[in-house]
Amino acid sequence: MPNEDDDPAAERGPGLALDERWDAPAPTEVPSPAPIDAAPLRAPSRALAGLRIAQIAPLIESVPPKGYGGTERVVSVLTEELVKLGCDVTLYASGDSNTSARLRPIIPRSLRLDPACEDGLPYHLLQIEQVVRDASRYDLIHFHGGMLHYTVARRLLPSSVTTLHGRLDLPDAPALLREFIEAPAISISLAQRRQLPWLNWVGNVYHGYPPEMFEFSSRHEGYLVFLGRLCPEKRPDRAIRIAAEAGLKLKIAAKVDPVDKAYFDALIRPMLKAAHVEFLGEIGDREKQKLLGGALGALLPVDWPEPFGLTLIEAMACGTPTIAYAHGSIPEIIEHGVTGFVVRNRREAVDAVQHLYSLDRAAIRRRFAQRFSAARMVADYLAVYRTLAQTASRAVS
Repeated sequence: MPNEDDDPAAERGPGLALDERWDAPAPTEVPSPAPIDAAPLRAPSRALAGLRIAQIAPLIESVPPKGYGGTERVVSVLTEELVKLGCDVTLYASGDSNTSARLRPIIPRSLRLDPACEDGLPYHLLQIEQVVRDASRYDLIHFHGGMLHYTVARRLLPSSVTTLHGRLDLPDAPALLREFIEAPAISISLAQRRQLPWLNWVGNVYHGYPPEMFEFSSRHEGYLVFLGRLCPEKRPDRAIRIAAEAGLKLKIAAKVDPVDKAYFDALIRPMLKAAHVEFLGEIGDREKQKLLGGALGALLPVDWPEPFGLTLIEAMACGTPTIAYAHGSIPEIIEHGVTGFVVRNRREAVDAVQHLYSLDRAAIRRRFAQRFSAARMVADYLAVYRTLAQTASRAVS
């Protein structure tokens, strides 16, 4: 494997600078986030119980996704929980989605799995047009895609809101978002807001899962795991080096997007030949459950301003701790020394591996249930919906 200095500046990914704004303090100084205690999800008020809600999902994956697909998975959980609470929900998604809500299919099959699709843009524009046509049917329209729909944002105010699921540090995003600055937005971590603090933020909602979605595992099998995408931002090369220096097996379950194929072929594919690495490719939910539950720990050595990091709470749900680099949301999600370790470079990551054995897996599962349950996520979204409904009511009167 290539040599690499332990200084963070020497670990930068191709074209990705390690901005000092994303640095965290030394691990012993990383503050634990304020606890979010679990509470039974109260039924929505009468005004919200029959709320007609449109959930607008990306078309790249089905809802829920068959394999990788973080945003679509979150949209699925939110949609199903809202239906259980008595809300009237319509889901705009690909036709191969599975939901108890009313499905409004835009295309028969998710774009990534459709070999005939060469360009997804026309289908996303078609989706936006259909939402605009149907807008009068809904009390609230909740977008979960990118920024294409902002071009019709003013026509849908005050009854629409957007959860921004992706990175917001790219240089061209502000040009569009400043034009529609009045459009309400929801962040998925406080760190995500740092680049665009002037947006009309109306809430911050951490992702959540139903506890029964992941089975707790009190025992591990002594390996490390890397889960997600094989791309420069996620730095699987770091994970491979960390596991090698720690003397542990690394299981990698991840997809390679077309945009990342050159990176994968040039840097990652040769590293997969290492004796301590087992590459599993892209896996489904059942395999993910077993993989995470059997791991001593997960590695997330990211090199970008991580907006949230679903792998963190998926591992947490299984009782498995994570070692992650201190970028973006990481210090918000991981409680250092409780649910994992927040580190700044490879040396700290390797040292942290030895401390994984001392963490209480049952306590990690409890913190997941307290902070990242679907019930908590839905309660937070309902609070935003309630505020937006009141705003819309005042606008009408």
